[in-house]
Amino acid sequence: MTDSIVTADGVVLEVAVDRVEEAVGCIVVCHPHPQHGGTMRHPMLVAIAREGGSRRLDVVRFNFRGVGGSGGAHGGGESELLDIDAAVELATATGAAFVGITGWSFGAAAALGWQARSRSEVAYVGIAPPVDSVLTPSLPPARTLLPARRTFIVGDRDQFVDADELETYAQSIGASTVRYETADHFFLLRHDRLAADVIEALVGDEA
Repeated sequence: MTDSIVTADGVVLEVAVDRVEEAVGCIVVCHPHPQHGGTMRHPMLVAIAREGGSRRLDVVRFNFRGVGGSGGAHGGGESELLDIDAAVELATATGAAFVGITGWSFGAAAALGWQARSRSEVAYVGIAPPVDSVLTPSLPPARTLLPARRTFIVGDRDQFVDADELETYAQSIGASTVRYETADHFFLLRHDRLAADVIEALVGDEA
């Protein structure tokens, strides 16, 4: 179901909530770079939503400001934290416990930045976020993150992310890393496997 939410600074965002009967939890999904074709409707994110539903999870996807039907303009990763705030607020209002957040590339970096700023301890899965890039927010220092179950997924042929650098960062925050052999940044033909791995890492045996 496509709807809208409003951020703390008054921006109206397009949101899709995939609900299931007797949900055991709710997750938030953040899309890749707003200025490079990122959207909540990307097939990878749709696959994650579908897999979440099969595990009795409500799934909140949304378009960052300036994308699709969302108002506002790209904020370089800073204003987008307010977008995540609004999506999480909606997730907590679904009636199911908010259990995790995930994102791909820019969305993964923004989601982890949101965890640092909000001091969130929910489970996190980051799909191929650059550790430090001119296009995406840098991943936050370990000292700014509270302990939580965190996993990174990256392809060993990623064109934009150094898998070794990401694994080193993961170790610094107590996170695990899953590498996909021969996969690049877009995980072509592997969206279903990726979706299953994301949901498993977020909720494990809880759903």
